[in-house]
Amino acid sequence: MFFTALSGDAKSPKSSPLCYVLQIDDVKILLDCGAPDWCPEDPTTSNWEPYCAALESIAPSIDLVLFSHGDLPHIGLYAYAHARWGLRAPAYSSLPVQALGRIAVTEEVENIRAEQDVDLIAPETAPHPRIPTTKEVATAFESLITLRYSQPSHLSGKCQGLTITPYAAGHTLGGTLWKIRSPSSGTIVYAVDLNHMKERHLDGTVLIKGGGGGSAVFEPLARPDLFITDANRALITVPRRKDRDAALLDTITTTLEHSHSLLLPCDSSARLLELLILLDQHWSFARLRAPICLMSRTGKEMRSIVRSLVEWMGGTIGKEDVAIPANNRSGKRKRDDDDDDMGNLALQFGHLEFIASPAALLQKYPSSKPKLILSVPATLSHGPSRAFFTSFASVRGNVIVLTSRGEPDTLSRLLYDRWLSAQPPDSVIAKVKSKVPLQGAELEEYQTRQRAAKEREAAQQAALVRTQRLLEADEGTDSETDEEDGRDRESDAGSVGEDGERGEGGGDTAMKSDAGSSSGAPQVASGGGLDWSLLDADDTHARAQQLSYDIYLKGNVSRTTSFFKPTAANVSNSAAQAAGLTRYRMFPMVERRRRVDAYGETLDVGTWMRKGRSLEEDNRTGGEANKQERRKFTKYAVEESVPSKFISEVVEVPLSCQSFYIDLEGLNDGRAIKTIVPQVNPRKMIIVHASPEATESLISSCASIRAMTREILAPVVGESIMVGQQTNTFTISLSDQLLDSVVMSRFEDNQVGYVHGRISVTADSSIPLLEPIALGEREPPSDAHPIYPTTTQAPKNGNSALPYRAASTLPQSTIIGDLKLAMLKSRLGTLGISAEFAGEGVLVCGGGANGGGMKTGRGQVILEGAPSDVYYTVRQQVYGLHAVVADM
Repeated sequence: MFFTALSGDAKSPKSSPLCYVLQIDDVKILLDCGAPDWCPEDPTTSNWEPYCAALESIAPSIDLVLFSHGDLPHIGLYAYAHARWGLRAPAYSSLPVQALGRIAVTEEVENIRAEQDVDLIAPETAPHPRIPTTKEVATAFESLITLRYSQPSHLSGKCQGLTITPYAAGHTLGGTLWKIRSPSSGTIVYAVDLNHMKERHLDGTVLIKGGGGGSAVFEPLARPDLFITDANRALITVPRRKDRDAALLDTITTTLEHSHSLLLPCDSSARLLELLILLDQHWSFARLRAPICLMSRTGKEMRSIVRSLVEWMGGTIGKEDVAIPANNRSGKRKRDDDDDDMGNLALQFGHLEFIASPAALLQKYPSSKPKLILSVPATLSHGPSRAFFTSFASVRGNVIVLTSRGEPDTLSRLLYDRWLSAQPPDSVIAKVKSKVPLQGAELEEYQTRQRAAKEREAAQQAALVRTQRLLEADEGTDSETDEEDGRDRESDAGSVGEDGERGEGGGDTAMKSDAGSSSGAPQVASGGGLDWSLLDADDTHARAQQLSYDIYLKGNVSRTTSFFKPTAANVSNSAAQAAGLTRYRMFPMVERRRRVDAYGETLDVGTWMRKGRSLEEDNRTGGEANKQERRKFTKYAVEESVPSKFISEVVEVPLSCQSFYIDLEGLNDGRAIKTIVPQVNPRKMIIVHASPEATESLISSCASIRAMTREILAPVVGESIMVGQQTNTFTISLSDQLLDSVVMSRFEDNQVGYVHGRISVTADSSIPLLEPIALGEREPPSDAHPIYPTTTQAPKNGNSALPYRAASTLPQSTIIGDLKLAMLKSRLGTLGISAEFAGEGVLVCGGGANGGGMKTGRGQVILEGAPSDVYYTVRQQVYGLHAVVADM
């Protein structure tokens, strides 16, 4: 078993995205696929290019992908790797991780693409954004396979034999810690970014029962063979949640009462939900009138999704009632246009308003009006939060509230460091990217290029049409082609003349050219079958301009066969007429459309088409109630069609506002980590996603505990470490005779049997074949018990002798399993046999008169007692808890 950290190792301070490769035998498992912040303040210090190169090289060979959380550090790069790098292995997550992860990645994609043309950035640029399209994001997340908590999944194909089970990790809605069961490597638990504390919408992780440090470990996750966890917050100690919430709400209330505004950078989905519930409840109880504005492109979609995920929530959200807002005097909760009946009242967010951009926010609420602005992303590196920060930070009295420390080399980390060191107000240099419409000479130049491009396209189209006509031309000589073209033009002019005169007569419809006529006008004789009064003149004239009715004419009509065509290509018209061959020309057959149905009703398909489009538009936009919203979308579409360019400018932002930091990340702190890990008590442990100081702190804490393992590994980026003993795996085929002779026994979820055979190689296959061998051909094992079949043999000296037995061997039996006396006691209780513990590892059954069992420390079970019904019943139950494999 090998473990490799592509990003998020245990020895680097810049370890935000998490991405690891766990190889079990020949199966490669990708644990998370996070994305970095693509817009750092100092691009020269970025080290994400090696991470992307390593992931790109290994993506096609991945066999399984597991996601733990639905935020950018855990799932942000999956859509790009799925679309561009061939990461098409089966991927598993919980349903909320799939839904909220798609929201987070879509928000990131739209914000970055609205500020810079990522498709034109050279790959050598560092950092080069790996930004997929929105369609690629939707396709990638639709391919995820969702599982419920505690739902084991037995994999197939190349991953056959592996069993994965998700469990609640806390921290985010749907956050998952994974248990991987392998027949060769045992149990592996991947648990990163845990939270053991209960929140408003989430319960704590199931790793610890009761959510406290002194509680017991969840039995299915205890004592794993390998435990992979992070130590990112091993040096951090945070106050109680009650005190932190009170400090945040007091700051918000005081600032709004002084007629100032607050900017709260946040993420788009994962931790935003807990923050919105806290603020919405505070607004209801405190009866605040200032608006809560969420500046996000996907805010409404996020609200609709979380309402359908109530069954995944816990905490206190189902127990708390929401007070009626102060501005609702009727006592009834208002229902907005997008409201539905799903979800708890705490998820309605009646005080929340969704804003698309900073310009829309300032248009609706001027800067002088107090308000609370939640803006994405939390790093302040790009998007609405950065654009709004440049004007917000220069106003004295405003407050910027940070709820996380932020990633290294981002503006939020810079503000956090200033707050931590209590630096006086200063100014920061920020680069702001945006998309602006073209004006003046640039617009004229753009329009000139567009006109030139259209003219070139039209010329190419015309050339293509001419080429197509030449390709469709009939075969023939040049003279025949010219003569037939002349007759076709005369025929077309005569068939659709200005006077519109036509002759009536019997027989077939025909057209003949009078060669002797000076005017060259054709004579028309029609009969019997066409009613020319039914033809529309305009339609006929249009058809005449497009089509030719000569059966020999080249053009955009399909080829047809003619009547009485001369067999020789060089026969002239006069010769053909002399031979009695006549070239007949046919008028087009125009089928009259039925204007009524079978019941006499006039059909108007256009009316139904227009009505259908109107109904679809109403259903999509909410009918008449959302006309104003539709006008906004129309205006947005018009703005997108306006010629624009991407610009970048460096501005100096004076920090006249105040900064305030409150830890609302919802993660375990150092005390919880150092308490939970020893209780899990793994046999081996790998530390990831931590700074060198935090890693050493956790290792030192574990080293002070005697029962804790000493096999603790902390790999660096790119280092492949081997966990456990190195084993070699081989592929071999089992013959049908061997399978028929094996007696299988059930052990847990597997079937176990004893195999004894020889390996043979066939010429038609490169895979060796295991075949059974006869019992007499086997070599007796060294510890076999001999038996002696009766034989007689005369002694050499002639005296009589007792018969003796030739040596033979008894079949061997192997017992597989680990007996738990508590389980044995429970099974005996259901059979009416009393059993009590009489010391460590000793179980007395049947009141002690009939014997008992004792389990030694070396995995041996000793059953003592007099032969009785209780004795044989206990022995049968002991055998039933194991798998007995016999060597037949």
